[in-house]
Amino acid sequence: MSDFRLAVFHTVAKRLSFTKAAEELFISQPAVTKHIHELEQEYDSKLFDRNGNTIKLTPAGNLLLKHAETVFAIYRAIDFDMNALQQKDKGLLHLGASTTISQYIIAPILAGFKKKFAEIELKLITGNTEQIEKALIDKEIELGIVEGQSKNQEISYSDFIKDEIVLVCHKDHPLAKTTEIEASALPSYNFIVREQGSGTRQVIDHALKTQGLNLSDLPVEIQLGNTESIKAYLLHSTAVAFLSIHAISRELLSGELRIIEIKDISITRNFYFIHLKGKSDPIAEKMMRFARLHYNLK
Repeated sequence: MSDFRLAVFHTVAKRLSFTKAAEELFISQPAVTKHIHELEQEYDSKLFDRNGNTIKLTPAGNLLLKHAETVFAIYRAIDFDMNALQQKDKGLLHLGASTTISQYIIAPILAGFKKKFAEIELKLITGNTEQIEKALIDKEIELGIVEGQSKNQEISYSDFIKDEIVLVCHKDHPLAKTTEIEASALPSYNFIVREQGSGTRQVIDHALKTQGLNLSDLPVEIQLGNTESIKAYLLHSTAVAFLSIHAISRELLSGELRIIEIKDISITRNFYFIHLKGKSDPIAEKMMRFARLHYNLK
């Protein structure tokens, strides 16, 4: 069985689309169909069930996908180790980062890593914490960086850097001149919140519960899917929002946004590296070491 046929199968299995697989692999859709048909003949097993324009893996397809992912992980390790013998750093790392990290933390790290290890190819996907953890479990990525810790038993979590979440408002908001408010006053204001599954949302809810409040107690003016949308909305509204301190440095410097202190509430969290338990990808290990060094962490 050729490696390319296995790669075609793997791409179709992950995308559940012959069309998307063809686009990703830069081959024609009939070529994709041909490779899958040859595999099905070779193993005398149907790999996909087709229903109109949708497909899903058969039991045989799921089994082959599991083995394919193992094979590709071994190939990555072989490439890395063989290049290491010649003091070369070469390979491919699929990364996932939750929204705040992707927008405000990871870019300088990736740029520095590429400068040092030019022949290591990096591919980054972005989503909320829940989506990145799913991508890891589905083996679409080897390493993730997330804002929360769901304690999924399949995932290993390790600390990256600390973050603080603060309550912010526009400079013209009545609260902008207030130094501190009581937690009990929070339900008096309209909030912009992140979507379900957001790591930021989970941390905020946990912190509010220490003061006898729930996120559901706060009047929600609008729910938005990313930090940039929230910041843009804040600049044109009298709502308030909880945001990562990493995300608002530019707006604080310009004076557009102001931080509102909340008595007896300090919302801090860790950003975590995540990888599958029992799985050690050498390039992922190198990335974690580099990222920690970037932030002077040990």
